[in-house]
Amino acid sequence: MALLSPVEEAVIRALDNALILEQVRDWSAINSGTRNMVGVAAMAARLCDAFAVLPGEIVLVDPAPVSSVDANGAVSDLPHGQHFHLAVRPQAPVQMLFTGHMDTVYPADHPFQALAFREDGTLNGPGVADMKGGLALLLAALSAVETSPLAPRIGYEVVINSDEETGSFSSAALLARAARGKVAALTYEPALPDGTLAGARGGTGNFSIVVRGRSAHAGRNPEEGRNAIVAGADIAVRLSQIRSPTLAVNPARIDGGGPNNVVPDLAILRINFRPASADEIVRAQREIDRAVSDVAAAHDVTIELHGGFNRPPKPIDAGAARLFDLVKGAGADLGLAISWRATGGVCDGNNIAACGVPVVDTMGARGGAIHSSDEYLIVDSLAERAALSALTVLRIAEKGAL
Repeated sequence: MALLSPVEEAVIRALDNALILEQVRDWSAINSGTRNMVGVAAMAARLCDAFAVLPGEIVLVDPAPVSSVDANGAVSDLPHGQHFHLAVRPQAPVQMLFTGHMDTVYPADHPFQALAFREDGTLNGPGVADMKGGLALLLAALSAVETSPLAPRIGYEVVINSDEETGSFSSAALLARAARGKVAALTYEPALPDGTLAGARGGTGNFSIVVRGRSAHAGRNPEEGRNAIVAGADIAVRLSQIRSPTLAVNPARIDGGGPNNVVPDLAILRINFRPASADEIVRAQREIDRAVSDVAAAHDVTIELHGGFNRPPKPIDAGAARLFDLVKGAGADLGLAISWRATGGVCDGNNIAACGVPVVDTMGARGGAIHSSDEYLIVDSLAERAALSALTVLRIAEKGAL
């Protein structure tokens, strides 16, 4: 660590991989699938206890209302857990944002619940990489920064939401508020196994299109019916034809229908869009509106559109490039080769970048096979990545800007 200042070196030496791992194991033993309200509440309580070692005020923020369309076309409120929020030194001259999520993709009845160490030095378990490991090393990094004489120069907010895995619909407004006035943000999604970070990201939009037709006997008077399944399929075909290299379109499911001898009067089309640019969002929305209008007229049905584009694309603009370069430099001084590449995945980094804040959103542990029963954490990467975060924060505090 010859390239580190004495202050930086002291902070890095304070990091203990074994202690971080112990926290990961504790937190990963809690099932906090997004819809497991009991588990999410238990995880939120653990976070409040653990992050209480930091100065500042901790609040659990109630989720914003979110509605959902069920398989019968009914719209109802969707329950979500509370979101963790910590504010430290809001009057400090340099302000940063740190974000993560406490929820996982594994529900309470999922068979993947246990942790297991593997001979290759990895830990297999639900959420160990995505992102209990990231949360634990974030806390370790901030705790180490607080021991530095540079700490008074930097203030920050920490937002750990309970619904990132399902789109952050109930936490998007909280994230936007927390992003205001920040010079930079770090988010703790896992890095790739070799340490590669995510660079530019595309966006995403999810829609439920409810088609209501008219039932009739399929043999006696089918002409009096209005087939909602056919109309829904027509929308799916029309929208699938607007795809391009910069806009992926995935009609994923049609709910509805019934007995073979009844013209179906209800269909719900579920469809996902992946725009690579803001212009593609505009084009996609225009084509969605056109398809809905044209199909309603052609099939004599009524159509309700639910959903929207909840994750804007995240380009690498000048501010993001400066932040990546700072992280790369910090990595080099720690003996880490830091690189990044574009990805089709989305996360809260998309939302933060849309607020005009430079963000690196894969500052978490190295790991892989996320969202599967093979998910694993590279154990030795915990202190390594905590050091990368701590050094990045210290250098932003020292410079006062990117």
